[in-house]
Amino acid sequence: MEKNNFAVEQAFDGEEGLAKLREFRPDMVILDLIMPKVSGFEFLERISTDPEFNQVPILIASNLGQDSDIQKAKDLGAIDYYVKVRTSIDDLDRMIKNIITERMKKQ
Repeated sequence: MEKNNFAVEQAFDGEEGLAKLREFRPDMVILDLIMPKVSGFEFLERISTDPEFNQVPILIASNLGQDSDIQKAKDLGAIDYYVKVRTSIDDLDRMIKNIITERMKKQ
C-alpha cells in the first residue's frame, strides 16, 4: 500500500487497532479477524455502534473462510471480505484501490 502512496498505520492487536482508529481517523481499515486482545469481530461490534467511526469502511482480510464468518462480518458492517489464502497481495491491492476510488467518486 505504501508503494502506491497510501499512508499506512499498523496495529498488532485489536486493542491497538481501536486506539489507532481514534488517533488517525483512517479512510479505510483492513482488518483481520484473528487478533489478540480484541478480535476482529469484537472490533467490528464496538465501532458499529459508534457514530464517530461506523462510517469508516472496513475491509476484512482473514483466513477464516466459512460462510458464517463472512456473513457475520458483513452483518457487523464490513464492506467486503477476502480470504487471505485465496487472494494475492496484488489482488488485494487492486481491490483496495478500487474501493477507495469508488468512495472518492461519491464524495
